Amino acid sequence: MLSMSRLRLAASAVGTATARDQSKKIPLFPLVSLVCFASIFLVLSLSRRASLSPQPLQYKPDLRSGSCDYADGAWIYHPDPKPDRYDSSCKEIYKGWNCIANNKSNAREIVKWRWQPKGNGGRCNLPQFDPAAFLESHRDISIGFVGDSLNRNMFVSLFCTLKRVSNEVKKWRPAGADRGFTFLQYNLTIAYHRTNLLARYGRWSANGNGGELESLGYKEGYRVDVDIPEGTWADAPSFHDILVFNTGHWWWAPSKFDPLKSPMLFFVKGQPLIPPVPPDVGLDKVLKHMIKFVENGMRSGGIKFFRTESPRHFEGGDWDQGGSCPRQQPLLPEQVEELFSLSKNGTNVESLLVNLHLFKDLEGSSFHILDITKMSEFRADAHPSTAGGKRHDDCMHWCLPGITDTWNDLFVMELNRIKVTN
Repeated sequence: MLSMSRLRLAASAVGTATARDQSKKIPLFPLVSLVCFASIFLVLSLSRRASLSPQPLQYKPDLRSGSCDYADGAWIYHPDPKPDRYDSSCKEIYKGWNCIANNKSNAREIVKWRWQPKGNGGRCNLPQFDPAAFLESHRDISIGFVGDSLNRNMFVSLFCTLKRVSNEVKKWRPAGADRGFTFLQYNLTIAYHRTNLLARYGRWSANGNGGELESLGYKEGYRVDVDIPEGTWADAPSFHDILVFNTGHWWWAPSKFDPLKSPMLFFVKGQPLIPPVPPDVGLDKVLKHMIKFVENGMRSGGIKFFRTESPRHFEGGDWDQGGSCPRQQPLLPEQVEELFSLSKNGTNVESLLVNLHLFKDLEGSSFHILDITKMSEFRADAHPSTAGGKRHDDCMHWCLPGITDTWNDLFVMELNRIKVTN
């Protein structure tokens, strides 16, 4: 569970999160507009501090009754782990995430930690799901993961786990998917649909004939159609029986959407929102439209999840500022608070902000929340780091095998619970 104090800190920091030093002269109108947007953004954020209580929408257990809180808990070390779910030979593992093959020093230690949920006098357990039983119980089913590369991380984990027990696999890309496979013996399909914002977006440049944005001085940016899903997944709700969504990492990405040089410009029904709105308001609009789109288009009996934000663990600066993630073991609770505090560059402000919006916008929907944020905050040791093959440390994605295996344990447990409830 995310604490309200941390959410409040995140909300109060939004106004400064997008501030950038500029060496170029900025046109007057866009600058004035952006200052206004930042002010609106801050006021909205501050108002949420008093009114928003971001509680998970799924059933929240009463710990006093002896039940378990799977979103909160601790990582327990087991020196003699169970046999590997899969190994580094699984070809679907993206090269930068294959920490064993890339000789990351603690790669084999990562999987020796087991998540122990909170409650029931310390007797709670999140068991590894049985891939053979999963395949058998999901015959003639299609599962789609829709989102950014962190959802691909989770998709690959599930694929490699299942392939370890069933090798008869057909590779194809259903319904616009980036990647997909069918386990032929069971007619079970799993697919990954890549989308950064969920909504359709692309480059925007000023029209020589003028327009409302042009009249405000905008020259270029990114057009985001809040009411139109990106084509890579638009057909997914009518094709898949189970969907797992995520979004977030791209919404506060100044390297892509620089608020001054290439701002996000939101459109609805083909027309720009005037006055233009900041990213947090745009995110709310996208989520509301996409939730409605999925609920209206999902095949009968379909099950919909939204996964909470996966935290990053950069220390000493962000990814483009020399930040690194050298930890060899999970963080202690006090280290989590220290690392993610805003005074330490606020590296986790992204996940706090995104979850704040998710909990609010999903309220009243038929989506189930897959809450993996708290368990993941501890695992600063489980990123590719310098073994990711990038020019900078990868402290955002996860090693495979690794923590996304535990996400899938939670996913399968929730699926089973939903089936029993229904």
